[in-house]
Amino acid sequence: MRTLRTAARLLVVAPDGAVFLFRYDDDEIGLHWTTPGGGLEAGETPREGAVRELREETGWSDLEPGPLLCTWVHDYTRAGVPVRQHEHIFLARGPRRELSGDLAAMHTADRILRWRWWMPQELADFPELLLPPQLPALVTAVLREAPAAPAPIDLGYVPLR
Repeated sequence: MRTLRTAARLLVVAPDGAVFLFRYDDDEIGLHWTTPGGGLEAGETPREGAVRELREETGWSDLEPGPLLCTWVHDYTRAGVPVRQHEHIFLARGPRRELSGDLAAMHTADRILRWRWWMPQELADFPELLLPPQLPALVTAVLREAPAAPAPIDLGYVPLR
């Protein structure tokens, strides 16, 4: 039996089309890159959780989530507990910039190893795991539909192994 968890993330896209990602080291799935975000706190909506997580992980407090890009579900183990995570990924547009504030302790606790801005063509053939695995296609869809956003899609359950 898996514990249900809801999470929210922001795909931050800069004016030049670059996207912001973190590189994590996870005991179960290993090294991977994904957008800022994480689990919701009690009473939080996905939008509120995405904003809070972005602030906690980047120090940025001036970006608002735009449209919902996608939802997806995956299984993993969190602190020794099997989890089925339902994620919401929202679009946010903002400037390409550095992180703000002292985030080292939080990044260490969350096992965030590094961060960087990626151009879409770099993601297309990237050999490391991207989460969700459909991330390059999502980025392409966002840029193709700019300044609007594509209609949200449900990626369904995505196995990570």
